[in-house]
Amino acid sequence: MAPVLPRTVRAVDTAQLLELAQEAAMHSFSQRLPVDWLREHLAAEATHYLLPTLVQRLTHRPETPLQWRCRQLLTVSTGEQVWGLLDVLPDTFDRIPETLDMESKKRIGSRIERAVTVREWVERMASDAGS
Repeated sequence: MAPVLPRTVRAVDTAQLLELAQEAAMHSFSQRLPVDWLREHLAAEATHYLLPTLVQRLTHRPETPLQWRCRQLLTVSTGEQVWGLLDVLPDTFDRIPETLDMESKKRIGSRIERAVTVREWVERMASDAGS
């Protein structure tokens, strides 16, 4: 039976997000930001959000476990929200408590749609630093 992708949004704090990124790095998942980059750029006291978008199975790497590819809405040190991708093990995702009501999940989904990507934010920061 094919795995069923959860249709939800989960909230995590910065420490939890760093743990998820570390786990993704340990498994060499392809969609993740470097833990050091996250540590440097995330707002320390922020809440971040994960929205599963597809089932990721690496058929060319059968030893790699199945993952949920999540869009993540991150709050960076400037206070802005940016989005990126993070591959998460299904069991790990399931252990994140469900804390958001349906209206909050809809608002977060809308914010992800309007947010700039991590790459766009990094490029803008580099451009601003150079001017």
